[in-house]
Amino acid sequence: MHQHHNSSACYLCPLCCTLLQLKPTTQSYVCEKNHHFDLAKEGYLNLLPVQHKHSGEPGDSKQMTQARREFLEAGYYEPMAKALALMAKARLPINMLDLGCGEGYYSRTMETHCSNAMMLHGVDIAKFAIAAAAKKQPNARFIVASSNRLPYADQYFDFVLRVFAPSNDDELKRILKPSGLLLTVTPGPRHLWQLKEFIYAEANEHALENKIPLSFERIDMQRISYKISPNPQQRIALLQMTPFAWRANESVQQAIKDLAALEIETDFILTLMVKTTID
Repeated sequence: MHQHHNSSACYLCPLCCTLLQLKPTTQSYVCEKNHHFDLAKEGYLNLLPVQHKHSGEPGDSKQMTQARREFLEAGYYEPMAKALALMAKARLPINMLDLGCGEGYYSRTMETHCSNAMMLHGVDIAKFAIAAAAKKQPNARFIVASSNRLPYADQYFDFVLRVFAPSNDDELKRILKPSGLLLTVTPGPRHLWQLKEFIYAEANEHALENKIPLSFERIDMQRISYKISPNPQQRIALLQMTPFAWRANESVQQAIKDLAALEIETDFILTLMVKTTID
């Protein structure tokens, strides 16, 4: 029995938007219109209705999830993850959502560094990733859903974490409490520069403009850059995690793999924002 699924109602039925309640006797959530959603054996909840799926298995494949997990667990992004946790810890969130959480690497970092009182939630559209996250972190609550239609009650969260994930600004605003916080990680100008040089004839630096969503105000920002030297397999896993991966054909991937050593710059922008009441 996953005890942590007993806390107050926070989920909305993805079919009719009424509150879901956990039926104590079964491992099932039910809304007032009697739509049922069962907890998976790994402890996560799938709230992505079939009609909202645009492909057979939306989100990252099993193979992609595995490659990313191995890359992250090798610790290459750990300095950034720790900095994130420290920014969150200083503000002691009670209900926190890891948006586009993947297999839960940042959720686990948060759990390690933040307070025990925190209730951590994670959402991703990829079922494989969510199943992996739920297995590794039984104290958190993971669901499969789209970030464009988040099945959470209005103003439920104190804190939303968004690491390289797409999101819908209106949904962010809706699920955050008044003066709730949003912490994002976006690529800095030099992020993965050496990988880009393999792909683009003229690699361009990202401009450092970091769009602040409407109804949010920036309160803190940190830039973290350092160099990593992943092995050939890990370089490809890292490449697969980037939005420009689709441009890397087999010969480009081979060239990236063939180098005996490759030092790659990371460049992360951490931005902390507060939801403002003025729109």
